[in-house]
Amino acid sequence: MHLPLPTRVGLGAGAALLLALSAPLSASAHVSVNPAEAEPGGYSQLTFRVPNERDDSGTVRLEVTLPTDTPFASVSYQPVPGWTTTVTTGELPEPVEVSGTELTEAVTGIVWQADPGVEIAPGQYQTFGISVGPVPDVGSVVLPARQTYASGEVVDWSGAEDAELPAPVLYVNDAPAEHSHGGAETAADSGATVSGGAGGDDGLARGLGITGLVLGALALVAAAFALVRSRRTA
Repeated sequence: MHLPLPTRVGLGAGAALLLALSAPLSASAHVSVNPAEAEPGGYSQLTFRVPNERDDSGTVRLEVTLPTDTPFASVSYQPVPGWTTTVTTGELPEPVEVSGTELTEAVTGIVWQADPGVEIAPGQYQTFGISVGPVPDVGSVVLPARQTYASGEVVDWSGAEDAELPAPVLYVNDAPAEHSHGGAETAADSGATVSGGAGGDDGLARGLGITGLVLGALALVAAAFALVRSRRTA
């Protein structure tokens, strides 16, 4: 079926606008930790940002696993209204010396469970904060996360940096990868701006989004001119 020129141009504009809107969302829809970098030996306030990726189900649970080979001697959490927090402490595979103290057990995980009637709804995100230290003198610390939806679906954010479901990573001595999902944390996330690793994927997404908006605007202008011309011809 042959479509009139205004219709074809309008469809092109819609596609361009769809690209502009979807690219940033697809690049940012992941569980991440901010800031993405920390100094060894110090204490760091970490914020896990958890977006809801499903249109038909809300997020009701987040589990974060903490390292046992390079454990944190001190771990505390920030209460989140509507969520119950459970801290798990366990024995370490072998004793680890931290700041002159030998640790035989440490916090190995934290769980945030939504109270009845509470969830991270579609189109929303939630932040969960912890304070940890001393930060181990290592290249990086991997912090696997497990996201559970009300439907029963479980998403494991435990893959490598370039995987589809990458684990949140805290970089210490290593430099963040260019495609790292960490980034600058905004005041909306933690009440203060904290510098983190620049996200290459997010930068690309913004570029695609801007390009899509420009193409969409040009297509709409062309559609308007074509519509006026067709009416004059008629």
